[in-house]
Amino acid sequence: MKVARPFRLLYVQVLLGMGFGVAIGHFWPQAGASLKPLSDAFVALVRMMIAPIVFCTIVTGITSLASGARIGRTILKALALFYFLTAVALALGLATAFALHPGAGLHIDARHLDARILAQYATQTQPHGLVEFTLHVIPETLLGAFDKGEVLPVLLLALLFGFALNASASAERRVREFIDGVAHVLFGILARIMRLAPLGAFGAMAFTVGRFGIRSIGSLGMLMVSFYVACLLFVVFVLGPLARLHGFSLWRLLRYMREELVIVLATSSTEPVLPRLIVKLEALGCDKGIVGLVLPAGYSFNLDGTAIYLTLASMFIAQACDVPLSGAQIATMLAVMLLTSKGAAGVSGSGLVALVATLAVIPDLPLAGVALLVGIDRFMSEARALTSVISNACAVIFVSMWERSCDRVQLKNSLRFAHEPSHSLDRPADMPG
Repeated sequence: MKVARPFRLLYVQVLLGMGFGVAIGHFWPQAGASLKPLSDAFVALVRMMIAPIVFCTIVTGITSLASGARIGRTILKALALFYFLTAVALALGLATAFALHPGAGLHIDARHLDARILAQYATQTQPHGLVEFTLHVIPETLLGAFDKGEVLPVLLLALLFGFALNASASAERRVREFIDGVAHVLFGILARIMRLAPLGAFGAMAFTVGRFGIRSIGSLGMLMVSFYVACLLFVVFVLGPLARLHGFSLWRLLRYMREELVIVLATSSTEPVLPRLIVKLEALGCDKGIVGLVLPAGYSFNLDGTAIYLTLASMFIAQACDVPLSGAQIATMLAVMLLTSKGAAGVSGSGLVALVATLAVIPDLPLAGVALLVGIDRFMSEARALTSVISNACAVIFVSMWERSCDRVQLKNSLRFAHEPSHSLDRPADMPG
């Protein structure tokens, strides 16, 4: 029996998986909560591929850029853009908290909150000192960079490998051909893993609805509304005008990335779409070297959804627990968040980890207040992940244009035809596999 064409598209399959998951979680909550391993397995399979794919992409990118000065210039421009976007995101989250007052009127006594449930997040806290953060990036061994699947150690190793390869003209061609071949095989494996995305989405949504349910939102609904509004404002009124200023439509880019956005929505994680985004951004006409440098770095340094969450959640705790904050205290909090928002993994729960890291160094706010957010964090992680992945895709295009390494005609044509259905897995035609 031949399957109808729409049902062969990946994002349609993922949406159907999400729908079935919501139904199972709602009508059979216990069964739905037990399906979490399906989502965990899918994310783990994709995460398994991230480190080697990022390594191969960055190394081949560096060898294509060749000039060390150009590589350094690209990294500096990307970091400057990341910190600008993060600062805007933090300010927007703060403004939304002041405008909507999501925690006002709750009058919660922090002493009565059970802080024991924060133990698992405290143990995952990211390094919050500059020296500690830098040392954390350096892997203990050469192969240790691939051990935990963290992007920054792999980025460092790939940079060193690429620079060394550029300095060895005799070995450059042979090694590059080998790495290109390995990358081709890795993308072939990834294409097959992505066939499991609907199953992962089914498990994720069944678990979320079955475990937490709509009732878990309760009195914290205003915080969720405020957060979604802030994320929407950031995408529409910050990224939208920046995209227009650079000569392309953000709406068309979102349509072009629709499969990846649906997967992020279903899994509450940006990690599963990193390898696919690398290929899709190259297909838009962005230079391979710049995509390989900027996108993986953005996954650690440009988490704008998390930045919005940090300011909004912190102010929510202050308002809910009736803790007044002075201008100096808020300024200190923002300065700390500029660091704690960096380096967090793009997975569900990373927002709470970063929030615990922030409040741990701000004595004015009760750390126990984070316990208020545990029950609804899963419902906000989707917006965090979506905002961050959209911002990073835009950042790659921006930096590529600044470096005059973006084929604007190819970009325009690719986005113009983004509404047309593509092939079985709905992936770029040049993706191996």
